[in-house]
Amino acid sequence: MTFTKNSGLVMVWVSLVLNGTYTLDNVPKVYNLKEVVTSVVNGTAE
Repeated sequence: MTFTKNSGLVMVWVSLVLNGTYTLDNVPKVYNLKEVVTSVVNGTAE
C-alpha cells in the first residue's frame, strides 16, 4: 500500500500534527505514511 497526500489517513495525521495533538515523531511508520505526512506538514508535497 502506498499513501499519497490525498489519502484520508494522511489528511487525518496532518491535521493532528498541525493542531498540536501529536508531533511528527508520533506518526506511525506504516508503509510511507510518515514520509508523506512529513512532506505535507513541511510544505514539500508535490
